[in-house]
Amino acid sequence: MTDILSRRDVQFQLHEWLGVERLTERDRYNDQTVDDWNDVLSLAEQIAEDQFQPHNRKADLNEPAIGDDGKVVLIPEVAEALSVLGETGLMAAAMPEEVGGMSLPATVSSAIFAWLHAANVGTTAYPMLTAGAANLLIANGSEDQVDTWVKPMIEGRFHGTMCLSETQAGSSLSDITTKAVPQDDGT
Repeated sequence: MTDILSRRDVQFQLHEWLGVERLTERDRYNDQTVDDWNDVLSLAEQIAEDQFQPHNRKADLNEPAIGDDGKVVLIPEVAEALSVLGETGLMAAAMPEEVGGMSLPATVSSAIFAWLHAANVGTTAYPMLTAGAANLLIANGSEDQVDTWVKPMIEGRFHGTMCLSETQAGSSLSDITTKAVPQDDGT
C-alpha cells in the first residue's frame, strides 16, 4: 500500500499497546470484531492514499478563497475526497448508529483519522471539525436540528467548524475566558 503511515505501527499501538480488542467485551461493541475494525482501517488507508494524499501539495498551493458569489472556493479534489469519506461512512465512524454513524470505538476512529492526517492534514481538517460540530448537535441539539444538520454533515455534504462562544478569540483557544460553573439548580 502506502508509506504515509506504518500499518505495523498502527497495529502495534492498537493491539499490543492499547489492547483495543478488549473493547469487544463491552456491551456497546460486542457485535463488532477486531476483523471489522481492521477492515475499516484498511479502507481508511486506501482512501488516504487515493483521495487525500494526491492533492496535498496542490491544496497547500491553492488556499481556500471566497468567490464572487460569496461561496468558499476549494480545489475540486477536496470535495471529491470528502464525498468519498462521507459515502463510506468514515466521516461518522464513532457517531451513534441512530444518526447514521458506525458506532465504532473512539480509539478506532482516531486511527482512521491518523491515516487521513498523515496523508493530508489540510483536507482532514474539514471532516475533523465537521465531526466536532456534528457531535455538539447530537449532544445538545433538538431532534429537528439533528435531523436537519447532522445527516448532511456525516454524508460530507455540509461542513462545520469550531463552536466558539467568544468570537473575538478566533482560532486562539487560549484567549477564551468563558468558564462553566455548576449552578445550585443543577444546570
